[in-house]
Amino acid sequence: MRKLLIYLEPYRPTIGLVVLLLFLQALCQLYLPTLMADIVDIGIAQGDIVFIIRVGAVMLLVALIGAAFTVAGGYYSAKVAMGLGKDLRSAVFTRIEGFSLQEFNRFGTSSLITRTTNDITQIQQVVLMLLRMMVLAPVMAVGGIVMAVSKNAELSLIMVVVIPILGLGVWVISRKVIPLFRLVQERVDKLTLVLRERLTGVRVIRAFNRDAHEQQRFTAANRDLTTMAITVNRIMAGMMPLMMLVMNLTTIAIVWFGGFKIEAGRMQVGDLMAFIQYGMNIMFSFVMASMILAMLPRASASLSRVAEVLEVTPLIVDPPVAKSGDQRGVVEFREVTFSYPGAEKPTLCRISFTARPGEMTAIIGGTGSGKSALVSLIPRFYDVDQGAVLVGGVDVREWNQADLRARIGFVPQNPVLFSGTIADNIRVGKEDASEAEIQRAAEIAQAAEFIAELKDGYAATVAQGGTNLSGGQKQRLAIARVILRRPEIYVFDDSFSALDYKTDAKLRLALKEATKDATVIIVAQRVSTVMNADQIIVLDEGRIAGIGTHAELYRTCQVYREIVASQLSEEELA
Repeated sequence: MRKLLIYLEPYRPTIGLVVLLLFLQALCQLYLPTLMADIVDIGIAQGDIVFIIRVGAVMLLVALIGAAFTVAGGYYSAKVAMGLGKDLRSAVFTRIEGFSLQEFNRFGTSSLITRTTNDITQIQQVVLMLLRMMVLAPVMAVGGIVMAVSKNAELSLIMVVVIPILGLGVWVISRKVIPLFRLVQERVDKLTLVLRERLTGVRVIRAFNRDAHEQQRFTAANRDLTTMAITVNRIMAGMMPLMMLVMNLTTIAIVWFGGFKIEAGRMQVGDLMAFIQYGMNIMFSFVMASMILAMLPRASASLSRVAEVLEVTPLIVDPPVAKSGDQRGVVEFREVTFSYPGAEKPTLCRISFTARPGEMTAIIGGTGSGKSALVSLIPRFYDVDQGAVLVGGVDVREWNQADLRARIGFVPQNPVLFSGTIADNIRVGKEDASEAEIQRAAEIAQAAEFIAELKDGYAATVAQGGTNLSGGQKQRLAIARVILRRPEIYVFDDSFSALDYKTDAKLRLALKEATKDATVIIVAQRVSTVMNADQIIVLDEGRIAGIGTHAELYRTCQVYREIVASQLSEEELA
């Protein structure tokens, strides 16, 4: 929590100015009842019109000055609150960018979105309220008490009874509400998760006719959030009537006892009117405090959730002194053992092999054999449990992450496209690429043909997530941007699965020429994709079942023969 205070440091001068402005505003408001009392007790009582006009003009001037302080204080407090929100969002986003996949899995995408948007908005609102009222409320309360005592000390004893009652009521309600606000934010997380899954998985949901089920999930999450919010607001709603009841009873008590004092000649009418105003100022300061307390619990929950993100130390960080390899494109696994966080057994066990420039290394195996996990270790998306992964002769843990990944062109199993144009998505691989380079990369990736058929060609719009493109088209665009990058190491994680056999063959042929000087690592399910590889690594339950060429493995590796036999029979039937 203390780390969050650092983000207020740049705004110290502005906060000091806000405090000064609000203090002056409070003094103006406290001075007005005294002027009003003088008008009643002197001007009206003596029929002195000149005095009434003169003091009335002073009241008007004081009110205008107070209004100016109010506007200025509101402006600068808003500037601080909005600036703090901007800085927090930037800090959270930057921290999330440094997360490893393990940290992403820990929080969840929907929760990180809620923390970056809704939670920081709650913090903004409370900071704004605090800046406007943290000075005004106590100054109005203390100043009101001092001025009330100066008007009539005996009548001020009413406040001695009232203030503890108000304080106790606010404290009791706050104690009940604070735990509930964290539950509200968790319900918001759940609703965001359900909504996100519903929108991103709309095709699958409709294909399996699960609309009714998803509607029930959304309704349940929405109902849970609504019920919790109603519970919290019902409790908070009791605070304002309590305040108003106490304020009105206090006013009645002041008028009642003040009337006796006026009758006895121990108090003037103007002083009673001023005393009522000061009493209202004191009560109003408690109302302001209650408004802050109404928002503080939810902001406290939001603050802790944002702090959880900012206080996380990513498991994968750059070394103090980074190294870079001198063996261009060489990838080596040395006795690598790896487990996903929380897994009962290792995903990969004692993996050793070397992939060299000018060669294609293919990885094949059954579902769950660890193929994707293996290639995820090369760009250091995860760290190994034992052993080492070396790129260019240097352990990936000794590389600067940006430098390491700049040498690798990685095409994930599920390609991700961004909203924009076709050209924008290919240019992700190289921001300053020319149109000719983009077109050449698309031709190698066998994407040029379908792009030419689009109305706007390379300027055609890509919807968020590439939902207006087929799986094969998305894969080819993802491959094109990696080709555009011209890295030392190409990693294709089952990136040809959505392509037909003809396109697959043409793409592999074009890639062979384009990547002849680079290291190519391909994860594939099809034997036809890997048959011509320089070395094929067969994985079986996280272990290497065989390494060699297609012919060697077919003779010596039972697991590989089974894969070949099953696929050849399927292809022949097709």
